[in-house]
Amino acid sequence: MPRTIILTHHYPASADDVWALATDLDSFPEVMKGVATFTGLPGGQIAQGQKISVQVSILGILPAQPYHMDVVECDPAARMFRSLEHGAGVKSWQHELTVTPTETGATLTDHVIINAGLLTPLFVLWARYVYGARHKPRLRLLQHPPNGPYV
Repeated sequence: MPRTIILTHHYPASADDVWALATDLDSFPEVMKGVATFTGLPGGQIAQGQKISVQVSILGILPAQPYHMDVVECDPAARMFRSLEHGAGVKSWQHELTVTPTETGATLTDHVIINAGLLTPLFVLWARYVYGARHKPRLRLLQHPPNGPYV
């Protein structure tokens, strides 16, 4: 049975900068460092209609497994994307990411619906960990972008 999780993180940066970082595939390995490694990840910004197929290794230790992501909607003006994902034991991982401006910066919200059959509760715990682990590297990258500001 599918389960839904919603995680929200606040950033002391502009919504445009947070959006640019959150959708920057070149920064993704740094954001996921220590959580997972990816082989075959493209670069650039996420775009609507994009199909991404990678090999993912959990914690960089477990054997790499195929994982697929289809970006079914991406609206930079609204700072929102929606993807349908599967692989590595997951039947369906529906992810919607939104970035909204606040008085002190921006809020990034991940809304995820996970179906991994009997393993769904385990993947829900994993998703909470993964999306939480992205916060500190994003804070660091927003303060010290490797190639200048993200916008």
